[in-house]
Amino acid sequence: MVVVELGGDRGSGELGQEAGGQGSMVTAQRAVQRDVAELLEDRPPDREVAAMAHTIARRLSIRRRTREPRGERGSGRLVSAPYRYRSDDIDLDRTVEVLTERPVPEDTDIVVRERMRPRRAVVLVVDVSGSMRGEKTRMAAATVAALAADLDRGGDQLALVAFWSDAALLSPLAEPATATDMLDRLLRIPARGLTNVGFGLSVAHAELATSAVRRRTAILLTDAVHNAGSDPRLVARRFGELHVLLQVDGEHDAALGADIARLGRGRMVPIRTHRDVAPALNRVLA
Repeated sequence: MVVVELGGDRGSGELGQEAGGQGSMVTAQRAVQRDVAELLEDRPPDREVAAMAHTIARRLSIRRRTREPRGERGSGRLVSAPYRYRSDDIDLDRTVEVLTERPVPEDTDIVVRERMRPRRAVVLVVDVSGSMRGEKTRMAAATVAALAADLDRGGDQLALVAFWSDAALLSPLAEPATATDMLDRLLRIPARGLTNVGFGLSVAHAELATSAVRRRTAILLTDAVHNAGSDPRLVARRFGELHVLLQVDGEHDAALGADIARLGRGRMVPIRTHRDVAPALNRVLA
């Protein structure tokens, strides 16, 4: 296999460096979207690794901070709903109707007008090049679990793509899976070497195109050390909303990660441990 660098240098990994990242890379190896049934190892994942990942998944959920009513304007359809400490725009007519039947009201008997968040389709794109062990596994487990907890309303969709030099759609949008099922599939993928970020994004973009949901988002979990395939920035431009959770616990390319997020009309948030995942998702999905 021949690797040719077309130009530019890979970033040093410093978060403050000028945007640009490494140059485009091309290889003689053709990227392939792999079939999940053929890809997954027959043996179950390492018991210790799996137990650790599932422990994190059970404990983790996204806790969104309460927003001021002004922050909800224009973000969805206006509906009347029980008071949940998010809006102080009281629907007097509906509230009076409720209070006539309940002379000793509770907070939730007050009816307010608030914006309903529109349905969302999210594709999580996970870099599995190298070894899925240690903190890298913890980060993946935390991200899968947090997204599954946040997208638990009817109509929301979540898909999972894993990539290395090739890629695989582990869980499609049209076939809902639990966080446990998605983690099991992710942990059973054999360790891989090269990293083709662009191809992983291509598979994610194609999967998002199958959804009729208006807000379609991709979240890329990677160190952005891209060393196979074409320049991922070319694919990033196709997205309406693409965020990058940049793993900075080891070697990483912050400049390339920032470029991908910028071109994908999203944000890049550095994460050093799995405890950084939920706050990062709160930022990008706000």
